[in-house]
Formats: sequence, structure tokens, C-alpha cells
Amino acid sequence: MSATTSLPVAGSRRVRRYAVDLCRRHPRMLLGALLLHGLAALAGLAAPRLIGDLVEAVERGSSVAAVDRTMALLAGFVVLQAVLTRYARYLSQVLGEEVLAELREDFVAHALALPVGVVEAAGSGDLLTRTSRDVDQLAWSVRRALPEWVIAVVTAVLTFAAALSVGWWVALTCLLGVPPLVVGLRWYLARAKAGYLRESATYSQINATLTETVEGARTVEALGLGRERVRAVDVEVADSFDAERYTLRLRTVFFPSMEISYLLPTVATLLLGGWLHVQGQVSLGDVTAATLYVQMLIDPVDRIVSILDELQLGAASLARLLGVAEVPDDREVSGARPDGEQLDARDVRFAYVEGREVLHGMDLAVGVGERIAVVGPSGAGKSTLGRLLAGIHPPTGGAVTVGGVGLTELPLDELRGHVALVTQEHHVFVGTLRDNLALAAPPGSDDAAVRAALEAVDALEWVDALPEGLDTVVGSGGRALTPPQAQQVALARLVLADPHTLVLDEATALIDPRAARHLERSLAAVLEGRTVVAIAHRLFSAHDADRVAVVEDGRIRELGTHDELVAAGGSYAALWDSWHGTAAGPRGGEDPAT
Repeated sequence: MSATTSLPVAGSRRVRRYAVDLCRRHPRMLLGALLLHGLAALAGLAAPRLIGDLVEAVERGSSVAAVDRTMALLAGFVVLQAVLTRYARYLSQVLGEEVLAELREDFVAHALALPVGVVEAAGSGDLLTRTSRDVDQLAWSVRRALPEWVIAVVTAVLTFAAALSVGWWVALTCLLGVPPLVVGLRWYLARAKAGYLRESATYSQINATLTETVEGARTVEALGLGRERVRAVDVEVADSFDAERYTLRLRTVFFPSMEISYLLPTVATLLLGGWLHVQGQVSLGDVTAATLYVQMLIDPVDRIVSILDELQLGAASLARLLGVAEVPDDREVSGARPDGEQLDARDVRFAYVEGREVLHGMDLAVGVGERIAVVGPSGAGKSTLGRLLAGIHPPTGGAVTVGGVGLTELPLDELRGHVALVTQEHHVFVGTLRDNLALAAPPGSDDAAVRAALEAVDALEWVDALPEGLDTVVGSGGRALTPPQAQQVALARLVLADPHTLVLDEATALIDPRAARHLERSLAAVLEGRTVVAIAHRLFSAHDADRVAVVEDGRIRELGTHDELVAAGGSYAALWDSWHGTAAGPRGGEDPAT
């Protein structure tokens, strides 16, 4: 099933506050762009006045030279407007790019700070939609829609002021368009944001289902779930279709109604202006100028209304991006300093979903330098315990501490110096192999340290065999590493990070058993003196450990050395006999790998 928990969406007040804050960061560029747009609009407003004066002059009997002068002035203002508009748009584009870069940086920072549990509960679809479609939509709004809207607002205000300069009566004709405009806007804005948020949410759900289906394609095929998955996508596409049809209906009602508010003032200006001219109260030039100014208002007002739709989309996307920052942190940094590296779990309880515990009062004390293997059947809670011991999740009950300080009370950078987790999941970043390893290396590390880490995990031989060695580009678009090689890279990062305690959650599961055995023997020399909690499904890890913890049904059922647990004849002994392939063969210290 697809995830049902969505990441939060920021409220309108938060969006406005963030937008104002962005403006405050760039006051000079913002004021410069507004000034240039204002000057460009003023240059454009000269034409109606000049044409009105020309009409009046012709009516009185003007000379050809006067007409030529007027046309030259018109040409000059057109050129001036073009130059000012060019630089105004350029400055607006630069400002938009800087604002967009800051928005992306803020979003990436907030996304990387999300608690792992929140990401897992929300699923990948929601976050992927926000990082792709919402960022793209916001990019369009910031680069294009917002600058055009600002230009339209400035032009509309100045044009209206110029129209009023002709005479007070123009205000009456312009006001006729206000009621339908206000009614239409109120109707549209009351519905648009919720509609676009729902539209984006349906995209998130479709992405989540598609991602789950692709990632679990083999399971879907093996269990014959193809039709069910197709039906699930069909339902979500239908929901997305309904959401888009709703927003389309809003636009088809809203935009035609706006045309009425545009036409009424123009018609009224001609009629009222003509009547006033007949009465001898205004000149023909004034009527001409006023009508042209009111006609000129249509374009910026239409752009204001049209672009408002794009801005609604952008605002919805910004609200979704800012919502990521509103996820409460699951860490409460106390500032306390650990006294040593003793790792303790006391009466630990944990639930992914409230009211459904998966760990029930676990107690485990991990001695400094001790190696503990955690074994048990699938679904028993081994990996969950490993995540709590690595500080990935805070326990919902009890405490997990290092040196007497709760793991989730430590800043992440400091925590990873004490405890680190490596799982079957790994990622190879786009870049050279050296860059991939340097992510975990302390500042100032050289190639000798990197090569030593690779040698420790038995990866140096295949790395040296690569065409360009450490300079070989790997990751998407580069050389593809095999799953075992990628896992070895992840383990080499651990060696470079040099944490005191390692939690290995089936870290060698993707490597051939013989290679894994060799790898663990290589790691043993590197990890000597460190604390290691190995969650494994291959029991040779348990055989080599100082102690073994058997987890069943969210509880530690047995705890002791390999020999003690085999001799006790309990759950571990049954697992050992089953894995070893005999129920009556030799026990004790025999190495099951031989």
C-alpha cells in the first residue's frame, strides 16, 4: 500500500513571512527593478497623451512640422521604453535566479534535516514530488510569473494615475469594472489554493505508488500483484484527473467573467467622454487620451489576473516546500557530554505507529570494545533495535545512551563520532571514487588513508584494476559498481569516519558468503578495540561475537556467549542447528564456515 502520511504544508502566513524575508535580503536589486519598471511604464504612458494632443491640434488645424515633431517624440519614448524595459527585465531575472537559488538551498537543508522516521512514514513519493514538480513550478513562478506580475502591477497603477490626470470623470468609468473584478477574484481565490494543493497531493500519491511498484517489481511479479498495482494507479490517476478538472473549472469560470470587467470601463469612457465633449466640458483630445489610457489598462490588469493563476500554483508549491521545515525535530540536544563510550539500552520501547509497539522493554548493555551479535527471525525487531542503538530513532519509551547521555540528545555531527550505522542500503554518489570516500574522511586525509580503508575492506584490488583507479567516475552516468563493490565502498566510508561504535545491520548481506567471511575477517583487524553491534542473518557473525542477543517478538529472549547459548538448548541452539545443517552434530566452538 502507498504511504498515507504526508509531509506538512506551510500556512499562508508562513508563506507571506518567508516571501517578505526574501525581499529584505535583496533590497537594492528589488528597488532597482521596481524603479526601472516604473520608468519604463512612464515612458509608455507618453503615447496616449501625445496622441490626444495631436488629435486636438489636427482639429484646430496643425502644420506638418508639428505632426512630425509629435511623431518623433513618440518614437523617442518608444525607444526609451524599450531600453528601460530591457534592463528592468534583466535585473528582475537576476533577482529571480538569486531568490530561487536561496529557496532551493533552504529546501535542501530542511530536507536533509528531516528525521528518518518522518521520511519513512511519508514515503518517497511526497518528497520526490516536492523536489521535482514543486521546485519546477516555483522556478517558473519566480523566474517568469512574479517579475511579469510586478511589471503589470506597476504599469496598471501608473496607467490609472495617468488616466485620472485627464479628468476626474475617468475614475467613474474605471470604477464600473471593479465590482465584477472583486467578486470574481474573491470567488476564485477562496477556492484556488485548496484546489492546487489537492492537485499536488495527487501527484505525490501517484509518484509514491509508482516508486513502490518499480522498487518492488520482482515481488509484484512473483506474487501476481500486477493487476492490483495497475488498479491502484488507475484510482490515483482518476483522483488526479478530478483534481485537475476542478482547477480547470475554476479557470473557465473565472477568466471569462473577468472580460466583462475589462470591457465595461472602455465602453463607459467612450460614452461618458463623448457626452461631456458634446456638452463642451472636455476636449476631443482629452476623450482620446482617456480612452487610450483606459484601453491600456486592460493589458496590465489582464496580466495581473492571468498571472495570478500561476502565482497560486507557485504559492501552493512554496507552501509545500516550506512545510518540510515545519516537521518537528525528533532530537532534543541537551548540551551534555558523554562520559565514555558505554552504550546502554534500558527498558527500550518503540512504535512506528502509535499504540502498536514493535519493541517491548528491551535491556542491553554493550561494553566498551565488546562485539555483540543480534540474531533472530525476520520481523523480530533486530533492525529496529539497531536503528535505536545508532540514534536514528528516539525510543518511545525507556532510554538509549552513550556515556550516560541520550543518543538523540547529541548533535548529529557529534553522535556520528560515537556511533555509526551501516545497512544493506547504500548509495554511490555521482563523482570519482575518491570523492565518494572523501565524504566520510576527516579533513586533511590523503590518498594513503583512502587506500588503507579500501584495503581494510578487501576492496583495494578491484579499485586498482579500474581504468583510472580512484579517479574513476562512478554513480549515475559513470561506471556501475556491483552491489558487493558498492557495499564495500560504504564500509570503507565507515573505516574513514572512524566512529567508536559500529552498528552493522546485515551490512554484508549483498556479498557472496565466502567474500563476506573474508571481509569480516579483514574488518576484524581494523575494528579491534571498537564496540560493534552486528545484526546478522549469517550465524558465523554470532559465532565470532563476544556475546549473542536473540531477539524474538520485540524482546531479547536470550543473551550470552555462543557456547553458553548452544549449551542452553534454547532458541539460539535451534537456530544454530538449523543453520549449521545438523541437529545432532558437534557444537561448541566449531566454526560453521568450515
